[in-house]
Amino acid sequence: MLTLIKNGQVYTPHYIGKKDILIAGGKIEMISEQIEFPPALFSCNVIDASNSFVVPGFIDSHVHIIGGGGEGGFKTRTPELKLTDITTAGVTTLVGVLGTDGTTRNVESLLAKARGLEEEGVTCYIHTGSYQIPVKTLTGTIQSDIILIDKIIGVGEIAISDHRSSEPTLEEMAKIASAARNGGILSGKAGILEIHVGDGEEKLSILHELVDMTNIPIRHFHPTHINRNEELFKAGVQYALRGGYVDFTTSTIPLFLEEGEVKCSKGLRVMLEEGVEIQNITFSSDGQASLPYFDQDGEYMGLQIGKISSLYQEVRDAVIDEDIPLEVALQVITSNPAQVLKLQTKGNIKVDNDADIVLINQETLNIETVIAHGKIMVENSIPIVKGTFEYN
Repeated sequence: MLTLIKNGQVYTPHYIGKKDILIAGGKIEMISEQIEFPPALFSCNVIDASNSFVVPGFIDSHVHIIGGGGEGGFKTRTPELKLTDITTAGVTTLVGVLGTDGTTRNVESLLAKARGLEEEGVTCYIHTGSYQIPVKTLTGTIQSDIILIDKIIGVGEIAISDHRSSEPTLEEMAKIASAARNGGILSGKAGILEIHVGDGEEKLSILHELVDMTNIPIRHFHPTHINRNEELFKAGVQYALRGGYVDFTTSTIPLFLEEGEVKCSKGLRVMLEEGVEIQNITFSSDGQASLPYFDQDGEYMGLQIGKISSLYQEVRDAVIDEDIPLEVALQVITSNPAQVLKLQTKGNIKVDNDADIVLINQETLNIETVIAHGKIMVENSIPIVKGTFEYN
């Protein structure tokens, strides 16, 4: 079936005005000021987008799709992500990662979940490894994982500056990064190194050393949780001004904000004011991760769970509360992560790209319709496609 989106204000994510979009075979077939209805012999679903902003499907580059956590014992292992949690958040492409627990959760399970989500209708990639080193892989080496497994596009999240990390050395990080980079070069993938940054005093120092002491390009690293506290945020500004990518984590709790975490919407404005190029900034949700909090001695005190819905919420807040233009704010969850992850057919509305599209109400900026690979997943803010085990 063909789908025709009529009369929407289109953001590619850059604003191109009022356009019609024709979708066929899961791809964007045509974008024009006016597209006539196809001949009657073709079945066509017409969507009136007169009151909508039409934007690319969102990309969430850091999600614990099989759950995370466990810092408070087995009962605190967070549950797997559901399809409708993804689609109602406007996310059409996501990257699954392992975190603290690389023992009871593994790359095999991560890959199986990614394939399951794809069967249910969204695009899902994964990274090999977890917080710890040596990196636990699927095939035996990082390079082989990236080259041979279609869904593996990078390594991570490797933890630095965190009491839960393996305290990696410069040499160890260099070997991981070079293996990932070579795997990416040989397979045409990003081969990115996803870096979990904790609240340790070292901050991003090891990444600066890697760039200074090796031939690995700075944009090969993707440090996340950069808004964890004011000092790390400031270090993130300097790192981004040097040309590196920085990733903000949108999931949070009031306690974290009270203790100095930088709200993503505000942080985006501040970074732009500091002269950081918008292309160097991404948002990710850390969805389904545990959000543990510890006392000053590192003892576990409790946790909450990351929400994938926070991804667009922070973009919306950036527009409403921080006066950031929609076409600028959208880039941190569309074209920018597509660039970082080398997802050539994602993150932009253009002919021949995957038909991953979100319709946003012009007045409320709420998500109304979500289309993934040309299939309507959410309509009138209600999920019409549910996961295999999502019952009424």
